[in-house]
Amino acid sequence: MTTDQLIAFCAFAAISSITPGPNNTMVLASGLNHGFHRSLPHIAGISIGFAILVLGTGAGLHAVFTAVPPLQTLLKYGGALYLLWLAWKLARSGPMQDNNAQGAERPMSFLGAAAFQWINPKAWVMAVGAVTTYLPHAFGLADAMLMAAVYGAICAPCVAAWAGCGVALRGWLQDPRAVRIFNLTAAALLVASLYPMLQH
Repeated sequence: MTTDQLIAFCAFAAISSITPGPNNTMVLASGLNHGFHRSLPHIAGISIGFAILVLGTGAGLHAVFTAVPPLQTLLKYGGALYLLWLAWKLARSGPMQDNNAQGAERPMSFLGAAAFQWINPKAWVMAVGAVTTYLPHAFGLADAMLMAAVYGAICAPCVAAWAGCGVALRGWLQDPRAVRIFNLTAAALLVASLYPMLQH
């Protein structure tokens, strides 16, 4: 990967990582409901899990899905069902005081967030788009590893910014009813994020 390609890719990585999607919506809600510190495993899981997804895509996983279309369909609808389940959990999440109580919903774990990248439709679009657009035609494993490392490094602060926004909203949403409305809205946005994926 040349310097010009790397600079162009970094711009693509930043824009695609900061724009709304399932990861950022969930991290925003996590920042509000659980605080920044408790959301750090979620943020790290997204960044590292996505970097591994990019590496796997660069190593040829996207070709497997192209060669076996039923796998792509299974991934699409499996991911949709999981996103609906996450939206349901978010919609049922209580105010901040309730989330500190015993038995309340916990923030997503590192492993859960990392595993989610493999069924996250936006993550796949970002990974395939990056590999097919920014890697040179005759790229090697070192190029794919560099892309994965750079994407993960850029993704982390972008996702963390959404968690920070969630924390900032805590000052505005002191009323438990307002927090419930926010959680319902975030859940609705998660469901809405399925629409572009299911149209194809």
